[in-house]
Amino acid sequence: MENIIDIAREHAFKAHEAVNHLYDGQPYSVHLEMAAMIGLMFNYLLPPDFNIIESVLGGIYEHDTLEDTPLTFNDLKTATNEMIAELAYACTNEKGRNRKERANDKYYEGIRNTKYATFVKLCDRIANVQASLANKSRMFDLYKKEQEHFKKMLYVAGEYEDMWNFLDDLLK
Repeated sequence: MENIIDIAREHAFKAHEAVNHLYDGQPYSVHLEMAAMIGLMFNYLLPPDFNIIESVLGGIYEHDTLEDTPLTFNDLKTATNEMIAELAYACTNEKGRNRKERANDKYYEGIRNTKYATFVKLCDRIANVQASLANKSRMFDLYKKEQEHFKKMLYVAGEYEDMWNFLDDLLK
């Protein structure tokens, strides 16, 4: 029997592939694998509960599924579990005409109010920053410019400090 991480991974890969969603011209799975590797790197910051760790890692794989594919919350919940669906839902941007409207106060509130969603979002952001650095993308400057606001919206003293420090160091 497959574990929930493998189920979520395969589900997310297929969902993004079905809509031809790419990441810098590569299959979107490249980004999802990068984010999951960050999750594995920092999983010691999560409670030592196998079910939580598995669902959070599954949530990392699925974090963009609701935002980028036609699948619904219930589709995702049925394919994986409720915690993974909640994490993906929390990390789904709001409707908006531009980046600022899509990542508005309500969006950040949803992340803050969903247990472990900040961890998932940090994995996503770190993976994006690393990719933008590696590809010398203009997005790196955007992430650097957004960092103060991003941190203001999600940082909680003593929570995921190692991840925040890692992200801050990448953006120097």
